[in-house]
Amino acid sequence: MCFEFDALPPDLPADARLAPIAGGTGPEILELQSADGTRFSAAFTGSPAPSGPAVVILPDVRGLYPFYLELTVRFAEAGHHAIALDYYGRTAGLGPRDEDFEYQPHREQSRPEQVRADIAAARSYLRERIGDGPAATVGFCFGGFHSLLAGIVEEPELDLAGVVAFYGALDGARFGGNGPLQRVAEITRPVLGLFGGADQAIPVEQVEQFEAGLRESGTSHEIHVYPGAPHSFFDRKADEFAEASEDAWRRTLGFLRAVG
Repeated sequence: MCFEFDALPPDLPADARLAPIAGGTGPEILELQSADGTRFSAAFTGSPAPSGPAVVILPDVRGLYPFYLELTVRFAEAGHHAIALDYYGRTAGLGPRDEDFEYQPHREQSRPEQVRADIAAARSYLRERIGDGPAATVGFCFGGFHSLLAGIVEEPELDLAGVVAFYGALDGARFGGNGPLQRVAEITRPVLGLFGGADQAIPVEQVEQFEAGLRESGTSHEIHVYPGAPHSFFDRKADEFAEASEDAWRRTLGFLRAVG
């Protein structure tokens, strides 16, 4: 599991907060439809001062819960329209998910092609809502795994400007198939990967192997490992990793500026 249920996204660096959300308004909960007819939940926050690509947020294994609702607001304050999606519409109905949600049986039934179709549906919603501008995925753990796979161009309508993964799982064996490590030669969209040096689930050796694959294929990329940081270090409550979290924010926002 990634974050605890009461985790919160780290605050933006003070100089990266372009505009507050008027009246403190929270995200809008949506019901979207995937290509196979599945209805699933998502959360959207529009930026009052858009200045870069929109962001499709891919949560960890819990699906859509408060951490990611707030994260849409943080990205919006930094100038990015943001939408976070839930993976489990096919097996668990609509979200968001509460603390008692038993995500593991639903995660086991999730398939990469389904997640990809849901990303495409979120991308389509963004086009309808804000116009046909650039967009990037930002994923965490299980979502980082899918964010990296979204960098493989299979459907033109996805058309991502780049993909970001916070401690995204690399070896597909964890999720029953080929993952970013096995498919690295197929990833063509620019990549930002942020990893913890003490992450027991993603050995640094795997990160190095993945980066070598990106280098060999010529894919534009930035990979950064935070020494001593564990899995899920990007948490406001993790005071000892506050510097890593601030740096991760700056790298993410810089990457979005560069690809957008």
